[in-house]
Amino acid sequence: MANYLMFQGTSSHVGKSILTAALCRIFFREGLKVAPFKAQNMALNSFVTADGLEMGRAQVAQAEAANIPPQVEMNPVLLKPTGNQTSQVIINGKPIGVMSAAEYHKNFSLKAFDAVKDALEKLSAEFEILVIEGAGSPAEVNLKSHDIVNMRVAKYLNAPVILVADIDRGGALASIVGTLELLDDDEKNLVKGIVINKFRGDVNLFLPAVEFLENKTKKPVLGIIPYIEKIGIDDEDSVSLDDKISKNAEIKIAVVRLNKISNFTDFDSLAGEADVSLIYAKNPSELDGADLIILPGSKNTSEDLIFLRENNFAEKILSLAKKNIPVIGICGGFQMLGEKIFDPLQTESTFSELDGLKLLPLDTTFTSEKLTKQIILPEMDFDFLDGHIHAKNIRGYEIHSGITKKNHFALRITHYALKNVFGTYIHGIFDNDEFRRNVLNLIRAKKNLPPLEVTRNASAEKQKNYDRLAGIVRENLNMTLLKKILLGDLANGN
Repeated sequence: MANYLMFQGTSSHVGKSILTAALCRIFFREGLKVAPFKAQNMALNSFVTADGLEMGRAQVAQAEAANIPPQVEMNPVLLKPTGNQTSQVIINGKPIGVMSAAEYHKNFSLKAFDAVKDALEKLSAEFEILVIEGAGSPAEVNLKSHDIVNMRVAKYLNAPVILVADIDRGGALASIVGTLELLDDDEKNLVKGIVINKFRGDVNLFLPAVEFLENKTKKPVLGIIPYIEKIGIDDEDSVSLDDKISKNAEIKIAVVRLNKISNFTDFDSLAGEADVSLIYAKNPSELDGADLIILPGSKNTSEDLIFLRENNFAEKILSLAKKNIPVIGICGGFQMLGEKIFDPLQTESTFSELDGLKLLPLDTTFTSEKLTKQIILPEMDFDFLDGHIHAKNIRGYEIHSGITKKNHFALRITHYALKNVFGTYIHGIFDNDEFRRNVLNLIRAKKNLPPLEVTRNASAEKQKNYDRLAGIVRENLNMTLLKKILLGDLANGN
C-alpha cells in the first residue's frame, strides 16, 4: 500500500503542479516507485494516453518527472470548459456529456468520486508513493459540500497535507492563516506543514515571518522555494500565458490567443528555439511583423471562428496570408482554415453551418463522437512556403470531434498543405525536432537567412528541466521533516 503526500494551495496558480512534479522527480531519483494524482482537473490543456484516453496535461508532466507512462487513473475526472458556465465532463478518459456548473456540482460530482476512489485503489496497489495535487483552495466554503479534489481526498486517504502559498502575488501570510482558519478541525489536523513558493529576494529578511507563521498556526514551514525562471515544464492553465515573455530573435511567431484556446503547450518547443520569438497575440495588430501565424487548438471551434471575425483577426490573417506570410493551424485551428464547418447536431453552437477562412480546400463536419488517439507517422512529406518539408517518425496525438475531408471524399485528412498554409490535427507536432527545424529553416530561407542544423532534443531538454526543478526544490525544502510527515512519523506536523 502506498504512502501519500498531498499539496493543497491557498488559491489557484500557487505552484501545486510544479511542486508535485518536483517531488515526483525527487522520489524517482531516490529509486522509489512514485506516481502523481489529481482527482479532478479543470483544464483545456489535455493529453491522450497510449490506450486512447484523455487526461489533464499537468499529470502527464508529473508522470514524466516520475519516469512512468501517464495513465488515466492519475486524473480520473477532467472538466473541459465549453463556455456559458458549462463544461464537458470526462470520466476515466471518456466524455460523458456537457453539464452546467450547477448541474455538475449539485448532482454529479459526488458520483464522480466513485471513479476517484477506484483510481486511488489501483494506483495505491501499484506504487510506493502517491504525490497528490489539490485544486484551487480547500477553504472555498461555497464549494466544500461537493468538493472531490481537496479535503475529501485527504480525509478519504488520511493523507498529510502541505499547504502552499504564492508569496510573489502578495498577501501570503494572510492567505495561509485565513485558509487554516476556515478549515474544520479534522481538516486542519491533516495539514502538517507550510511551503512558501515563488520567493524573490533575501530569505533572511523573511525569517521573522516564518517565526510568526509557526507560532500562529502551530505548523512548521517546510521550505521557502525561490522564484524559478524558465522552468521549462508544461503548464496546465492558460493563465500562465500571461507570464510568458518573448525575446528578440530572427523569427517572430504569433500564436492567436483564441478565446477558448486549448493545448497551448504545443508551441513550447518552438519558443525554446534560440532563433524564435513567440508571442500570444491578443489583438490583430500584434500579428504585424510576424514571420509565421499559428491558429492553435480550440475547445469550441465554431465560437472561436466567430471570435476571429468579430475581433478582426480573420481579416488580418487573410490579408497577411495574401502577402505570403505562412499560416499554420493545429486541430481547431486546422478546421478554421477550411472552406466550411458543418455542425448538423449543433454540438458546438447554434450554427449548423459556418464559413471557414477558406485558406484550404477542406470541409469539417462535427459528430457526437470524439476521436482520441496517439499517432505515429513514419514520415511527413509535403511542399510548403516555396520549399519542402520532409521529416520522419512524427509523433503526437489527436483530440477532436470533427472529421475533415477534401471535396467530400471518403478519406479522413489528418494534415494538409497548400502553398503557405498548413493544417494538422496532430498535437505535439512541434515537439518533433526534425519537423520543427524544417519549418523554421523554410522561414529562414524566406528571410535570406542561412539554415540551422537540428541541435536540440526537446525530450531530453525536458528531462533536464525536471532534474533542475527537483534540485532547486530539494535544496530549499526540509526533506528530513517532509519524509517524516510522509511516513506518518510526525503526529501533528510540529
